[in-house]
Amino acid sequence: MITELNVEHLALLIALERQAQSGTSDTQMLAALGSQDTCVLGWWQDEQLLGYAIVARLPFEAELQAIGVLPERRQSGAGLALMEAVFTTAQGWSSERLLLEVRVGNLSAIRLYQRCGFSEDGRRKGYYPAAKGVAGREDALLMSQIL
Repeated sequence: MITELNVEHLALLIALERQAQSGTSDTQMLAALGSQDTCVLGWWQDEQLLGYAIVARLPFEAELQAIGVLPERRQSGAGLALMEAVFTTAQGWSSERLLLEVRVGNLSAIRLYQRCGFSEDGRRKGYYPAAKGVAGREDALLMSQIL
């Protein structure tokens, strides 16, 4: 089941992010939960929060700002279910396009986005610090999907 989260869910969301490691800070989560232009969606099973997505409303578009699923629940359809809810939210805002960026090394996320119909728009060279244990920087892949 997917529901919209609010500030009462902050502690659960922070605990989930510690394991999901999508790169979203506690401050960013609190700001998203308190914003009228942002929707935080939670994926629940048996009353446990197992995944989330943050989508922001822009003037003509929407942006997927984060998506995270517990590692042991990945490949279970959670990401796809969250993406469907993100699309529904963005369409409800009359957004024309859904935007996102992802590390080029996050192949499982890229496959999910491609499966959902996203295409590559460009790259930001050296945008992200390298993953743990790797030197250098990593590109950001810019993707979008027309709604």
